[in-house]
Amino acid sequence: MAFLQVIDGPHIGAKYEVAQSTNVIGRHPDCQIVLEVGAVSRKHAQILYEGDQFLLEDLLSRNHTFLNDNDIFEKGPVDLNEGDSVRICDVTFRFSVSGETPAEEVEDATIDAAQVSALFVDDEGSEATATIMSKVDIASFRGRAQFVSSPEAKLKALLEITSSLGKALSLEEVLPNVLTSLFTIFMQADRGFLGLKNDQGVLVPRWTKARRGDAEDTIRVSRTIVNQVMDSQEAILSADAATDERFNMSQSIADFRIRSMMCAPLINSDGKSMGVIQVDTLDQSKRFQQEDLDVLASVAAQAGIAIDNAQMHEKALLQQALERDLQLANDVQTGFLPSNPPELEDYEFYQYYHPANHVGGDYYDYIQLADERIAVIVADVVGHGVAAALMMAKLSAETRFALASQPNLAAAINQLNDSLSAIATDRFVTLIAVLVDPNSHTATMVNAGHMSPMHRHADGSVDEPIEEEADLPLGVMEGVEYEQCEVTLQPGDSLTMYTDGINEAMNPSDDEYGIKAIRKHVQEIDSSAQELGEAIIADVRQFIGKGTQFDDMCLVSLRRKANPA
Repeated sequence: MAFLQVIDGPHIGAKYEVAQSTNVIGRHPDCQIVLEVGAVSRKHAQILYEGDQFLLEDLLSRNHTFLNDNDIFEKGPVDLNEGDSVRICDVTFRFSVSGETPAEEVEDATIDAAQVSALFVDDEGSEATATIMSKVDIASFRGRAQFVSSPEAKLKALLEITSSLGKALSLEEVLPNVLTSLFTIFMQADRGFLGLKNDQGVLVPRWTKARRGDAEDTIRVSRTIVNQVMDSQEAILSADAATDERFNMSQSIADFRIRSMMCAPLINSDGKSMGVIQVDTLDQSKRFQQEDLDVLASVAAQAGIAIDNAQMHEKALLQQALERDLQLANDVQTGFLPSNPPELEDYEFYQYYHPANHVGGDYYDYIQLADERIAVIVADVVGHGVAAALMMAKLSAETRFALASQPNLAAAINQLNDSLSAIATDRFVTLIAVLVDPNSHTATMVNAGHMSPMHRHADGSVDEPIEEEADLPLGVMEGVEYEQCEVTLQPGDSLTMYTDGINEAMNPSDDEYGIKAIRKHVQEIDSSAQELGEAIIADVRQFIGKGTQFDDMCLVSLRRKANPA
């Protein structure tokens, strides 16, 4: 009998049987050898058996297959011999026809009392189900302890489960405690197996246990049986399976001399099967009885609750850690944004910023330059969340450097674009830059793919002065020559800049707020920059109502005072 044993990577020590037929290796649950590793292809490689020779073939996988560190991609089937190493992504196997792997090549893979692993096998449905002698509906045991067995067994089971599972919150504590409890209750049990569904809904081994160190090192688990147990949510008992002529062909029973086996589903708080527990015995004189199945059913019901609680506890801890990380990211990001508007004679400013998540990709800044000039920046990194926020942090630093090192606004934005394009990321940035000169009362603007500022004149008319001059967003390609335009700010004139989280805000009916609504407020409100900005934001919030904010929102308004001091 041939085996692949993991000698490096996840699940070191795990052993997989290689049949004398076709053995497909990959992530797909239908593969004979399933590897739960993201970089592994769905059907990555296969081991064939032709004549007296095993062969290894890469199935045109994304990350290739290596035999003794040699890439065999597109080389067809190659000979696989005793002691060869097979590497698939981060998992390295040792191939053995005898099933023996030198001890020095495998780290300690002991999961519990003895070195033991679990192997799923595909028995024919009729062969596997023929082993079932009795069934118990787990639902009848949920929420209470119900036994047909003796009072002593009932008390023993209750004490074991209460003491070993009651205080455990970590999944790594609960899982071994479940099997330890079962081995205490069922003195005839030789080996135990606990499997749980992963995030993809595939059942994978999570814990195994053997009573004796010389027990067989592989528990063969019938995939048909465990699927039936989870689908029906019934615990099953196989009594004296190996001596019953009806299932002489069931290899997972006969090959390992299993005299009796019990398997029960683990059910979560939603009433769905999330895994299984299996125990077996090799001693024909100590096979399991009906009362044992009743006890296992009750243990499985309580174990399911304990495991579900542990999983929810771990998810809660992960969520708390994520919340802390996001809050830290928010604090860091907030540090890049100005805490107060600038103080500039005859001018007033207002700003509003609210990310859709804890951190966002919108950016605004006031950058003090020579001769009392101030650069006002409003930008939007495509997307939102942590990745966009990291890009925003880069944008902040590069913008300040470009403005400090170039003679005019257009040259500074050219440099900024080249810097962001060199990063070779798939994220780009729309940006509006306005350079306010209080000496000449002019506003010089550059538009990199953003909405034009709304320029309100003192007479109430509104125009968008740089709409026609809008160029490509930053970071799309190097070498773009951006154009700048200049407007004069008369007393009472204002400029309002915003990101698309404002105009594309949606109400519960999926209607957009729109640019016309922003223009209406800009045109009608002849007062301070703060009153104008607050009126727009209040109207947007009322428009969204109980709906969801899908994008970051940022608005900056500046105004030359109508009556300078």
